[in-house]
Amino acid sequence: MVEPGERGATRIADRVVAKIASQAAREALRGDAAEAVDAVVVGDGGLTDVTVARPNAVAAVRGGVARVRVAVELGYPSDIGAHCGAVRRQVIERVSELTGMEVPEVAVTVERLHVPQWERPERKARRGRDRVR
Repeated sequence: MVEPGERGATRIADRVVAKIASQAAREALRGDAAEAVDAVVVGDGGLTDVTVARPNAVAAVRGGVARVRVAVELGYPSDIGAHCGAVRRQVIERVSELTGMEVPEVAVTVERLHVPQWERPERKARRGRDRVR
């Protein structure tokens, strides 16, 4: 058997932790996470109301500690604090569970609020003579 000092170590890259955090944030906003179900319900402006971009996450890993920043888009009006809290809890839980790392800090930034009546259906870009009248 190999001695513990000679076994080596498994290192989890920052981008892997960031991908886990991004998916966890998406789960929290969709209401898939058990802890987020009470905070995020259909019709309160969460991701269930409009189609938004996938949450963007950045992670910094040092030793067994991961610090994470997550940027999300939310519907408006909504309880921004509840959504951010749900994201924070889910990211901490999933990153800790899947990597075994401590997650002392999760910074959640709301990059954009979507107002459903302001969202337009996809418009075809008009070019050339179609644009000139």
